[in-house]
Amino acid sequence: MRGFNNKNFKKNYSCINVGELECFEANTVITEELLYETRFVGKRAPYGLKVLGDGELTKPLTIKANKVTKQAREKIEKVGGKIEEI
Repeated sequence: MRGFNNKNFKKNYSCINVGELECFEANTVITEELLYETRFVGKRAPYGLKVLGDGELTKPLTIKANKVTKQAREKIEKVGGKIEEI
């Protein structure tokens, strides 16, 4: 991109793919704190957690995130999971 790009306006999220959540037990409440404690997220980002749609999910989970992509939302809701946007 040409011109001046101010990095101060970039929003940083802790990102995780739907497929990485498969290792959790069914009906687990997934939060950024849980992912940080289990080492799925390296460091906590100032804007919170963002769930991306790569991979498959077969268990219903409750996910508390700041952003969820459209593809991730479809996969989570298809298996009976819930999304709570913070």
